[in-house]
Formats: sequence, C-alpha cells, structure tokens
Amino acid sequence: MEIDHFSFKQVELPLKAPFRTHQGTVTTRKLIIVEVVDRHGMKGYGEVTAFETPFYTYETLSTAWHVIKDVLLPALDWSSIEHPSTFAGKTSFVQGHPMAKAGIEGALWDLYSKRLGKSLSEVIGGGRQRVKAGAVLSLSDSLEEDLSRLKREGYERFKLKVEKGKELAAVQSVQQIDDSLPIMIDANGQYSKNDMDHLVSMDPLGLTMIEQPFQPGDFYLHQQLQQQISTPICLDESIMNVHDAVQAVQFNSCHVINIKISRVGGLTAAKSIHDYCLHHQIPVWCGGMVESGISKAHNLALASLKNFSIPGDLSSSTRYFERDIISPGITLENGSIEVPTNPGIGVVVDEEFLQHVTTQTYVYSI
Repeated sequence: MEIDHFSFKQVELPLKAPFRTHQGTVTTRKLIIVEVVDRHGMKGYGEVTAFETPFYTYETLSTAWHVIKDVLLPALDWSSIEHPSTFAGKTSFVQGHPMAKAGIEGALWDLYSKRLGKSLSEVIGGGRQRVKAGAVLSLSDSLEEDLSRLKREGYERFKLKVEKGKELAAVQSVQQIDDSLPIMIDANGQYSKNDMDHLVSMDPLGLTMIEQPFQPGDFYLHQQLQQQISTPICLDESIMNVHDAVQAVQFNSCHVINIKISRVGGLTAAKSIHDYCLHHQIPVWCGGMVESGISKAHNLALASLKNFSIPGDLSSSTRYFERDIISPGITLENGSIEVPTNPGIGVVVDEEFLQHVTTQTYVYSI
C-alpha cells in the first residue's frame, strides 16, 4: 500500500448534552483520529472509539494510545501489508485491544478504497444506497422533548438506556408519548441470574429486543433467558470477535447481534460476523459509540451490507455534537442516511477544525 507515515491525533469534541448510562456519564467525547498517508500524499482515516475510563470494555484511550505507539506500529513490517484484511492476522500476536486495532485498520480500508477510486461500501460488497437510522436515548435525556424532535427527524427505532428496577417506568414514559414507537432497551450487562424472573416479566412489554442483559461472555444465562421469552435478545459486549458470534448462534444465546466495528477489532472481523449471521439467518444491526463523522462513515459502509436489516445507531452529525470534524456533516432524511459513494469512506475531513480540537499528536514514519 506504499505507506509513508501514520499520524495519530487525540481530539476533544464537546457534547451538546451529557450522555449517561448506568455505567457512567460522558460530557466531552475524546477520540483518537488515525491518519495513514501513502507516498503520493493520499490519506486514509480511521478512529479509535474507546472511552476515557473502562466502563464499556477494558480498553481506554490511554491504553489504546500506548498499544498503538509502543506495540503495534514498531512491530509490523508495513511494506508487507498489501490489503487491509491482512492487518488482523499480522496483529494477532497482540491479545485483545480491538479498538486500537480497529482504528488503524479503518484508516487502511479508507486509503485502500481511495487508491482504487471506489467507495468503501462498494469495495466490501455493500448494496444499499441508504440505511435506516435509529436513535439512542441516554439516562440524561429529556424523553418528551427528545422524542418529539427525533420523531420529526424520522428515526425509525428507539433504544432506551435503562437502570435496573426502572425499566417499566422508562418504557411506559415513551409509550405514553407515542405507543406506536418501536422500543428496545439496552441493559449494558447490569443483570445477574437473580434477575431472571424480573427480565422474564418484561416479555409482555412488546419490546423489539433486550440488548445485553447479562455480563459480557455469559452465553449460558443469555441462552436460559432466550428460552423463556419471545422478545429477541441482542448481544453487544459479548461479541468481541468472530468466535464469540459463532458461540452465541450455536448456543442459541440470542436472536439478534449488534456489530460494532471498533468492538470486534475492525471492518474485516465485522464483515465476517455479518456473513456468518447471514448464513444462519440471524439479523444484525450496526451499533454506535458516540463517535465522529469519520467513524460514522465507516459504519454506513458496513450497514450497507445485505443482512443489516434493523435500523442501527446511525445518527446524523448533529445528534451529539454542535460541530463534527467532517464537512458537510452526515444528515438524516426521512429516517435514513445516504451511504457515501465518493472514494473511500466518502466524506471530507475538516482539517482546520480537526487541528483546532486536537490535544495531542504522534507521527510514526515508515
């Protein structure tokens, strides 16, 4: 791929409003933007979407920065990487750290597609021109105000972050505003085996799904719950790689899988999970990480694949930020977002604003 150098920028984007789950609150979104530049000056962009603290997974921005700078970059023979899909195999010697890997691989995919003069969606075999969008409502959101606005904008699926014991009140609050809205709840693994009866009692609520009720990796409890309810269980944090997806499907631990590029280690793994689920008739949808337009553009390419049949966490650029680092931003029309067709991820990075929000930079020359 004729790589000349990498540039890593830690950025800080203020949120329009705090984003809160039972695990923690984010008021300013810090991210790592990855730039890979070839010998002709062409750039590819990726994004590391880890958080500052390990409340979602064990990774943080600090650990990702360290693994990228001190382990991944100096260990690889970059001249031997001719296709982005080979990156995963060459970095398998590093246990875990999928978000650090996904940021680099994303930049490689963008550069590779640009060098071909094709959109990333086309390169990976996507077929959709538009993808349906869903909205996430955090615990700090004003339900009535936000739902009214999100309905006007056309979002087609609503995910509620919930706290144990307060789920019914949250669902009823939404249903009182509009009982026709498709609602799912996201538990982020806060339940235990002692809560099985409580979870079963939610089955009559008519939810589109319950996402990640038990701890990551607990395929047994998810299997036991799915056997007792008709509401589909969706796994999120439990699916860290292709093998996890295979286990979940073979054990019948869920009926839906949420695929996040950064959580599974990159687009190569994400597509493999999609393909496996397609073969086994398990619907998937694309999850979000309160990320910038760079990561959103990667998500749109992924969500253009055939089996992404459920509206994902694919929000517009203005959903969380006053200003995105791409220009123009990603926009929502009638409940869906257009999949970029320009080469690579198909969006233009606002270099001036990117520099403005950058707090730390590291350059690695090949």
